[in-house]
Amino acid sequence: MKKLHKASSITLCLTLFATLLAACGSTNEDGSSTSKVEGVKKEGFPIVDETLTLKVMSQDAGVADWSTMPVLQEMEKLSGIKLEYQLSPIDSFETKKNLVFASGDLPDMFYAADLKPAEQVTYGSQGILIPLEKYIDEGYAPNIKKILDENPDVRKSFTTPDGHMYALPFIDTAAVWYRGPMWYNGEFLKALNVDEPKTTEELYTYLKRVKEEDPNGNGQQDEIPLTSVKLDDLRMFFFGFWGMYNEGIYSDKDGKVHYPYQEEGYKGYLTFMNRLWKEDLLDHETFSQTGDQKKAKGESNKLALFNDYHPYFTLGGEPSTEHPLMTPVKSEVADSPVYGKHPGMSARGTFAITSSNPSPEATMRWIDYIYSYEGATLFNQGPEGVLWQFKDKENHVKEWLPVPGGGDREEYRGKITPNFGILTPGINDPEVAKGLRTEFDEWIDQQNQEKLVPIGKAPFPNVYLTNEEQSEATALLSDLDTYVKQMEAKFVTGQEPLENWDKYIAQLKKMGSDRIIELYQGAYDRWNTGQ
Repeated sequence: MKKLHKASSITLCLTLFATLLAACGSTNEDGSSTSKVEGVKKEGFPIVDETLTLKVMSQDAGVADWSTMPVLQEMEKLSGIKLEYQLSPIDSFETKKNLVFASGDLPDMFYAADLKPAEQVTYGSQGILIPLEKYIDEGYAPNIKKILDENPDVRKSFTTPDGHMYALPFIDTAAVWYRGPMWYNGEFLKALNVDEPKTTEELYTYLKRVKEEDPNGNGQQDEIPLTSVKLDDLRMFFFGFWGMYNEGIYSDKDGKVHYPYQEEGYKGYLTFMNRLWKEDLLDHETFSQTGDQKKAKGESNKLALFNDYHPYFTLGGEPSTEHPLMTPVKSEVADSPVYGKHPGMSARGTFAITSSNPSPEATMRWIDYIYSYEGATLFNQGPEGVLWQFKDKENHVKEWLPVPGGGDREEYRGKITPNFGILTPGINDPEVAKGLRTEFDEWIDQQNQEKLVPIGKAPFPNVYLTNEEQSEATALLSDLDTYVKQMEAKFVTGQEPLENWDKYIAQLKKMGSDRIIELYQGAYDRWNTGQ
């Protein structure tokens, strides 16, 4: 088998200077900018006849110098647009982005922007980010327009309350996972001669057998039935066992908005996790270990059930179909299990144009190419002849080439394209990977279709609150999130007895949990009616 190619709150501190600077830009009544560059072509390449230099700010995975990446060099030749890079490491990008917005020293565009709905509303309404729909609808982005016309929920989900689109998402209508799911160690299932559990009680029984019956066969009781990193790994997947679609706000099938941490299903989840903790079936290093420490346990063949993007990322070795994706299990809650399916687009904006940009038209042409089959191929797989070549160009069938100099293909890909390790604009077009998929890839698809898709629903659309609503929600959620995380750990470990559930619920309501539901129900209803 071939090796698989591996795949809040914010403080909006805008100075008066930044606000005035945005207001002084050359903008039209609809908020769009007036281009200072002539001769921008709506079709064909280059986009401009004379070289246009634009400043781009982005996150950077830190694998290679962007100025030497073949993908960006090819894009410059194709478009006639030269980029000057303002890059920031992933872990400091949020801080750098906020400083840039506050100072008014803006790039011409943001790439891999991670723009929260609140940022889009705030900076768009202040004229710092410009509306994009004008350029999309006037013919400067035919690929994006086609996608929006075919997927009206995408346009609706990225249109703010003032009627403008200030950012573009990453679009993947075939996506199933929000994050990596749970996996069973197939060797343990086989050693104990059991099928996958179908209920929470069967799951408990299986985990208890793992603890007591030495499925790794080393003569020691060193197996760890279930592990996680601060419960963040497993929370969303496990919530579905008790009828909750998300670890954040979600809507049910009837359009009613829920805050999961005051649901009866959440009490069921806590009760189950506390039971596992008391019997040492949940790793007692869950709240202190790192991802690397969890992985070391997997590579030592100690883990029975765990989260990761693929099982061999934790267990080590090569891709294998021997370690099944966990089938969500049924609890005492009616209509369980459910699964919070990926909505088909990123929740945050990945691309935006600022009021400093000298040619929004040319910039829209540039980004639009990435939403085409040709552009998606270039930015995802690199130029033809480096890692791949066409086997049947007319039908988009490709085949892999040997990795230059040997080594891991995915690591090499990180040296040739910026679309590595960060969420970037574009579209996941199945045609891009035609001929490049492995038997393992096909098995993953089959597991998803059998186990997750039938019970899956996108938890919540990408809705926008008004500025006033967002300020209120941000303040409330800041305190609620902190309290909920603290109490989850206490309930699970038994520091806080579940007999105090009513007291906990009363505190949530006192802190504004019902108001959060009210705010997001209103935003959801507006989204649902297209208002």
